[in-house]
Amino acid sequence: MAARRTPAVPAPGLAPAGATALSTLAGVGPKVAEKLAARGLDTLQDLWLQLPRGYEDRTALTPISLLQPGVAAQVEGRVEAVERGFRYRPLLRVALCDDSRATLVLRFFHFRAAQAAQFQPGARVRAYGTPRPGQRGLEIVHPSYTLPGDEDEGAAGLGDCLDPVYPAVEGIGPATMKRLITQALDRLPGDDVLELLPPGLLRTHRLPGLREALLTVHRPPRDADVGALLAGTHPAQRRLAFEELLAHHLSMRSQRLARQAHAATPLADAGLADRLRAGLPFAFTGAQERVLAEVRADLARPVPMLRLVQGDVGSGKTVVAAMAALMAVADGRQAALMAPTELLAEQHLGNLRGWLEPLGVEVAWLAGKVTGRARDHALAGVADGRAQVVVGTHALMQQGVAFHDLALAIVDEQHRFGVHQRLALRDKGGEGGRVPHQLVMTATPIPRTLAMAAYADLDVSAIDELPPGRTPVQTVVMAGGRRPELIERIRAACAEGRQAYWVCTIIDESDDVVAQAAQATYEGLSAALPGLRVGLVHGRMKAAEKQAAMRAFKGGDCDLLVATTVIEVGVDVPNASLMVIENAERLGLAQLHQLRGRVGRGSEASSCVLLYQAPLSRTARERLATMRETGDGFVIAEKDLELRGPGELLGTRQTGLAAFRVADLARDAAMLPLVHELGEGLLQDHPAVAARLVARWVGGATRYASA
Repeated sequence: MAARRTPAVPAPGLAPAGATALSTLAGVGPKVAEKLAARGLDTLQDLWLQLPRGYEDRTALTPISLLQPGVAAQVEGRVEAVERGFRYRPLLRVALCDDSRATLVLRFFHFRAAQAAQFQPGARVRAYGTPRPGQRGLEIVHPSYTLPGDEDEGAAGLGDCLDPVYPAVEGIGPATMKRLITQALDRLPGDDVLELLPPGLLRTHRLPGLREALLTVHRPPRDADVGALLAGTHPAQRRLAFEELLAHHLSMRSQRLARQAHAATPLADAGLADRLRAGLPFAFTGAQERVLAEVRADLARPVPMLRLVQGDVGSGKTVVAAMAALMAVADGRQAALMAPTELLAEQHLGNLRGWLEPLGVEVAWLAGKVTGRARDHALAGVADGRAQVVVGTHALMQQGVAFHDLALAIVDEQHRFGVHQRLALRDKGGEGGRVPHQLVMTATPIPRTLAMAAYADLDVSAIDELPPGRTPVQTVVMAGGRRPELIERIRAACAEGRQAYWVCTIIDESDDVVAQAAQATYEGLSAALPGLRVGLVHGRMKAAEKQAAMRAFKGGDCDLLVATTVIEVGVDVPNASLMVIENAERLGLAQLHQLRGRVGRGSEASSCVLLYQAPLSRTARERLATMRETGDGFVIAEKDLELRGPGELLGTRQTGLAAFRVADLARDAAMLPLVHELGEGLLQDHPAVAARLVARWVGGATRYASA
């Protein structure tokens, strides 16, 4: 481990060559430059860091007789026969035979007449691809190939390093991309110009310098460990992954330092909050007490709070947020709570009005369905300060919404909002040089490793304790063929006065398909259970219809609710004790856990049935087994990270975190403590080096990283 205070580090700028425009490369005219720029590729450095997504081994020839299905290889042989057909579509088959006297078929569906004419019987062909069983033995579909002359016998023309396969860039062929990157690498400077990491760190952890790492990843020698390269564990990749993780960490910590340079209104009056606590019919858990103390300490400071409160479904995050809001109100200022759906926002509205209005606090409601005079009245109250707490959806961020004095912005299920939306809400209170405190909440527990990397600019609190009286949910995994007995189980549960959900989860590009599936299920269950009151809610319904269906279910006027995943967050019906999730194998662990959290919210024993359609993939089997084995959201989150990766778990497209080029948070988690240690030292002792690392890997994405 490096010492906390790093040794002296040279602080060269990014290599001058790295900032050179790609238009200086041969073959890059205005049109090609425009296509490259559309993928964020503008300079030589961008091409140095445009790393391969895979490799092809063209350094050797494999006898056809030794080919294995599914294992990519390069072969060379002579054309034995050529067959063209047009039965359903154009088809070209070329039979190759080599000295092993075995035959391989090359199959083409897209080809030109001139291309087909090249394959004359007796012509030598060198081809690369992945063989698979065909009608006449092994075949390769659309191989890459060359036709070497007879003078190129044996190993002539074979590569001396593995061939990189680069991510596709629209409008630019793979051969052109490879040629451009080769040109860029020819201008790669030495480590005396490139290197930004302490030499002692590289020696201690046996990592190569940046130049060596880049050349190895782009041009692996023929004796390179292909398995390690494909797994991302080669020392060259570990070197690049470490620097990338460090750059992202530095970016987020720099954002935090910049934000702490702003002023915020200190909020220390807890009188109203204590009055709320005294009137609650329940006591706080130890975890709630701990998190509330952390929030209060943040709010009392003159710098903006940015704290993430994560906690399992039903752990009591909302009441902690209400206590924080009352501290803003007690100071004569405003708080806003934003939720991603009207269902969730309306539930928050009901809770906050029930808790705060008896204390004389006015709670306003702003959502898309609030129109006309009601909207005008709400906007006026927000603008003149009469509305002390404002609850809403993305409508809170619209241009016509002006706060009188917003001191606290609360965002629930923050990962569901786009970056610009969260910045827009924060900026609503950015007057007079002050910015609002921010409290973000999620019921999707975030693995510790992911939080260390993705939320390095936030303080993270966990409410990791459920209130007493909550009963664990028994989870059962069941094949789809057992539907009839499930229907009888629902009939029995509802006859005892309980309620149930039936969730339809067909995943498709079109929401219409999910709505149709829910409609068909609703009709089928209504027919099968004529004595029950069956309701329906899905995303294609009008907002008023959804609200009416949910109110009927919550009020006990509906026994069985057929729904899509719109009920994933924000539905609190303590009497609902049974949930069926259809096609559960199609959902990720986090979503399954969120849905399951809709039951078990009362004192009755509750069950969740995961109904699946065979056959199950390995990943689907692991997901369902995890759901059956544990109800701990943090354990589930760690498994979800392992199975799905960080991008999907965080919703990377929305968080504004640039996708990692080399690093993988699940694979490289062991590096994070050292990343944090070195990062803090660089920010303190070598801020110029830190800035250059951020510029190299992150560029201009830093504002969004802190949103």
